[in-house]
Amino acid sequence: MSLLEACVDSYASALAACRGGADRLELCANLSIGGTTPSACLFRQVRRACPIRINVLIRPRFGDFLYAEEELEEMREEIRQFRELGADGVVTGVLTPEGTVDETAMAWLLEGAGELEVTLHRAFDMTRDPVEALEAAVRLGCRTILTSGQEKDALTGAETLRAVRERAAGRLEIMAGGGVRKENIRELSARTGVRTFHTSGRGEPVDSGMRYRRPAVSMGLPGLPEYQLWRTDETEIRACAEIVHSL
Repeated sequence: MSLLEACVDSYASALAACRGGADRLELCANLSIGGTTPSACLFRQVRRACPIRINVLIRPRFGDFLYAEEELEEMREEIRQFRELGADGVVTGVLTPEGTVDETAMAWLLEGAGELEVTLHRAFDMTRDPVEALEAAVRLGCRTILTSGQEKDALTGAETLRAVRERAAGRLEIMAGGGVRKENIRELSARTGVRTFHTSGRGEPVDSGMRYRRPAVSMGLPGLPEYQLWRTDETEIRACAEIVHSL
């Protein structure tokens, strides 16, 4: 089965992805820092407007995937909350200090997931051994692994993506993510055998509507533009979807 998942962090981006023909959304917040858990309010807005499946990112903060007990409690409660709100799945990952999937912590988190689909996100790409991490995901009952093949982008990691997909042997889905765009989907599929893709479909930055600006003050991370908005481009998603669905 071919599938395009759009990663979105706003209502406007979610609508653009739906109109463009995405099969599923990964809803998050703060994509500029890799994504964090979205608000319940945003989820409800998107759920009302978008008829497609919605998986929700469960990630309490920017940074590594080694979480304190209090952070794990937060994540477990969020999984329960989004299940009750009508999410179709959750996207998450927890690692040990040694760079393996923390199966104990993950199993505890997922006790409340019930019938929700579970995706092990790109924490997979930060593990020391992709085969070991794959087998852990299978044991945990994950439906999907989102990965760039443990490289900076999926094209660079194509060899590992192929090897992991072959090792998975249909026990779960391998979804390519990281630098996926319309220009490289066919090549990625040909080199890896993957037919499930993850993209933000980001277009050109949208200029802020602010007329008064104070450029010397920054409210975000250094280097992030204060008066530009990053949004999913409906045209990019449509082009990606047409290619993916033709595979």
